[in-house]
Amino acid sequence: MKSERPLSRVAIATLGCKVNQYESAGIGEALARSGHALVPFSETADCYIINTCTVTARTNYQSRQIIRQAIRKNPEALIVVTGCYAQTAPDEIAEIPGVSLIAGHGEKDRIPDLLGSLEKNGREIRVGDISPVRPFASLPVSRFQDHTRAFLKIQDGCNAWCRYCIIPSARGRSRSLSQDGVLEQLNLLGRAGYREAVLTGIHLGAYGQDLSPETSLVDLLKRIERERPLERLRLSSIEPTEISDDLISLLRKSSLICPHLHIPLQSGDDAILSGMGRQYSAAFYKALLVDLEGAIPDLAIGIDVIAGFPGEDRASFENTLELIESLPVAYLHVFPYSPRPGTPAADMPDQVPPDEKKRRAEILRDLGARKRETFARRFQGRTLQVLVEERIDRISGLRKGFSGNYLPVHLINSRASQVNSLITVRLEGFEGTRILGRVLSP
Repeated sequence: MKSERPLSRVAIATLGCKVNQYESAGIGEALARSGHALVPFSETADCYIINTCTVTARTNYQSRQIIRQAIRKNPEALIVVTGCYAQTAPDEIAEIPGVSLIAGHGEKDRIPDLLGSLEKNGREIRVGDISPVRPFASLPVSRFQDHTRAFLKIQDGCNAWCRYCIIPSARGRSRSLSQDGVLEQLNLLGRAGYREAVLTGIHLGAYGQDLSPETSLVDLLKRIERERPLERLRLSSIEPTEISDDLISLLRKSSLICPHLHIPLQSGDDAILSGMGRQYSAAFYKALLVDLEGAIPDLAIGIDVIAGFPGEDRASFENTLELIESLPVAYLHVFPYSPRPGTPAADMPDQVPPDEKKRRAEILRDLGARKRETFARRFQGRTLQVLVEERIDRISGLRKGFSGNYLPVHLINSRASQVNSLITVRLEGFEGTRILGRVLSP
């Protein structure tokens, strides 16, 4: 039977990437416009929406956990599951009693309109083939709950088909928001009071290749630089082969784009890179980062690396460690390899045992912690522009902000009135792993 009372309280949980965060914010804003009240996921709600991730087996498990938590919280609530896990494994989710709607990416933006017709004791599966989808779709967002920085999804899907990655199956082919659409959304965010926006996508460097006339990420950034809809712009992850001389030149001269790039490495061994389907060598990657460090002062470079890809023996893992040791990187994101059903890597021989993957991941994380500290200590005694966040660190009791090159600075003498302001801060020292800064100007 259908719910006897109108939906009024809706809670949304989001797993995974910034693209998912943006899409959840769009769903939430559409629900608020239609009269629903958004409440924290920890509270009792009439409807729970879980926006899932499937990049690893662990995120699938976490998604199922959160679905079951919501059902226990209110057995009478409507339970809506969407996102990449919903797109790739709807039958697995359908086995969980109490799920009302499973919506794939083609239906995600329709969730606010579908809630009124859902039956609590029924189950709808709305998951179609995403591969033929060509138009870029996304609900507009003007507010991000609990975020000082805004996100803007400008690209979706991926054509790369790396052999370990399920995301092209989950998201479909690359498609882009028009330049006019990007500027319209950035202006909306600027008028809403955001000082910084992060351009996000599944394969950001492919932006514009599907548009007519074709354009590029660099063309888009040049236009944003000219029109300046807000004060700071940041890029999310971009592939090493898509960092052109034009992009480096633009970043070097820009006073708008933050000196911060996230460039996936995945492995420092050429044989493993080839097995992954990555289109570059370790030498190419190192030369790129050396060029970037020389061209862009104070640039922060983050990297992704996978531990324990099939065939990774001790020597190839040591190659990865040696390469990263030699690179000018500010931080690492480390992922133990997770076999994804339907990907070529899942059926490769020489799978690395789980305990060994875990051990290698810990070694890489320790290396990442050392790299992070080394990079941060370069700036002790210097001044940086920091965007102040509202949240206060629970341990230190200090308000935090991020510099343009992504240093998280704990502010010794900040005031509540400085939240969402760009202020001048001198980095004064360290307290454990925390970077301490003193505010010099409002």
